[in-house]
Formats: sequence, C-alpha cells, structure tokens
Amino acid sequence: MTETLLTLDQVGVAYGDKPVLEQLSFTLAEGEIGCLLGPSGCGKTTALRAIAGFEPIRAGRIRLNGDVIATADEQWPPQQRGIGMVFQDYALFPHLTVAGNVAFGLGSLSRSEAHARTMELLEVVGLAGHADDYTHALSGGQQQRVALARALAPAPRLLLLDEPFSNLDVELRERLSGEVRDILKARGTTALLVTHDQHEAFALADRIGVMAQGRLKQWDSAYALYHEPNDRFVADFVGEGTFLPGEVLAGDLLDFELGRRALHAGHAFAAGQRVDVLLRPDDVLHDDASSLKARVVKKAFRGAQFLYTLALPSGATVLSLVPSHHDHAIGEAIGIRLEIDHVIAFA
Repeated sequence: MTETLLTLDQVGVAYGDKPVLEQLSFTLAEGEIGCLLGPSGCGKTTALRAIAGFEPIRAGRIRLNGDVIATADEQWPPQQRGIGMVFQDYALFPHLTVAGNVAFGLGSLSRSEAHARTMELLEVVGLAGHADDYTHALSGGQQQRVALARALAPAPRLLLLDEPFSNLDVELRERLSGEVRDILKARGTTALLVTHDQHEAFALADRIGVMAQGRLKQWDSAYALYHEPNDRFVADFVGEGTFLPGEVLAGDLLDFELGRRALHAGHAFAAGQRVDVLLRPDDVLHDDASSLKARVVKKAFRGAQFLYTLALPSGATVLSLVPSHHDHAIGEAIGIRLEIDHVIAFA
C-alpha cells in the first residue's frame, strides 16, 4: 500500500483579519502528483507557500512524511522541510551557467558527486548539451527545464510547482506538461502543482483539488471532477457544460427535456423536487436518425471537432461536440440523442 507523504488537516491561513484559507484538508500519496486548481485569488498559491514554510498557518496542521511540520504554534523553517520548489518566474541565477544553477543546492555533496548529479539531471531534462550555457541564452521552455532540474537536484521529499508554465505559449505549455509528468513519474517524485489552467492540471496531475474563496470544493481524479462533480462551482469551472431544468419523479428517476434517466448514485432528492441537470458536450451526440431535433445557433471549429451550441424545442441550449466533417449551417436543425453515463443534478 502506498504511504501518505503529505497531509493537510483543517489548515487555515489569514492575512491580518482576512481569512485566505479555511479548513483546507487533503492528502497526497508518495509518488503521486497533485494539483490545486482554481481562479486567481482562490488561495491556491497561499496553500503552496504554507506547505513550503513561507507562510505561517493559524489553524490545523501540515504533516510531511509523518512529521508535523506546521501548526498554529510551531512552524518548521523552510530549509528543514526537505521541499523543492519551482517558481512561476523560475528564479534562475543569471551569473551562473546552467550547470551552476542546477548544482546550486548541492553544497553537501563532494564536487565530483555534485557534478555527477548535475549532469544526470541535465540528461533527464534534455539539456545535457547546454551545461556551460548561461540561462539568458535559453528559451523559456529550456529555462523551465533548468528550474525543474535545480529543484530535483537535492532529491526533495516533495516538489512544489507554482504556475510553472504560465510564461510559456499554449503549444509549449501543453508539450512541457506531459514531459514534466514523465520526468516526475520516472523518478518517483511526489509533487504538488498550482495552476488556474485545467488542461495543465489534467495533463500533469493524478489528483486535483478545485478551490474557490479559500476552500477546497473537491479533491478527486480529473475524470471524477468532470463527470461526477459534487458541487455546482466544480461543475461550472471544470470543462464545459450546460444545465437543463428537470424534476425528480421518484427515487432516483429524473425527467427533463431530453428524456428520463436515473440519477447518478449518491444524488438523493425528494420526489417532485426541481433540479438543474448537468450536460457535457460529449453527452449530446449528433444522430441523423434521431427524431429529436435541435437547431444550430453557434459553432466553433476546433480542428477535429465542431463545438455546436444547439437550441432545443423549449429554447434551452445544450453543447455538442461533433466530428468536423459534419459541417452544419447556423439555423440548421440536426438530429441529436443523449448518451450519458453519469446523470448529475443540482438543487
């Protein structure tokens, strides 16, 4: 069984009288990659700083590898926590070479050991040929790799990444997200990422926590956050979707404009209760043979697919992802059918 490496238990942080984090609780297993995902100002970076030791907590406790490293009364200093950090701006030393940057935190090793560790990590991040270059001569993606190698060099128990790809263009960000995940997994490194970009979170993390206003709304897999959100905010923030009004008939049976479906387990409502039913674009399929028609009111070309906004007979709209060789005109009526495994509704 995998051991828990990081535990946050009811952690609270405040700036003066203003609460920034409240009752923040989650665990991260050894070798797991976690992510705190949320809009700007939700407290995710403050959580990272509290774990690193840069921000005192006023409630709860933080455990790392079985040790209590922070409570309201006692805080381990950052240098004693064995945590590595990759900052948003990389914070590289311009007067040092790439190798010098990576070796910066290896003062406890002999010169030969530090050199061997440095070259090993530069090989891992694909920069072995740039050891003697200065960082200002590197591209943004290469600088990000140097920062990652430097953070990994002291073999930290936990690696924290604060919006590490925010300064990169979209294409490079997506590619590096996958590369960084491969590097961390290959080395068995436990990591926690902070980002506002859900695609980045999905590409990198095993477990994702959606945050809003200093609170953790849901800590789960990307699949569960998308298909089984336990909160209206999570449903809105993760992925795309629309809500259709419906009524609970009895037990777990739900009636709404696109038919009757059984609610997903764990969602209990009283018979007669009005609810909003969550529909994702991949729940609504284009089907020429279907008798149910919807009118195209918007379309967004996405290469392999169109994202259609479709008006139902009631006037309510749903989204549908359709292969892009089905190029329908605005105003055209097309056949649709529902294919949905997780029927989620909110009061």
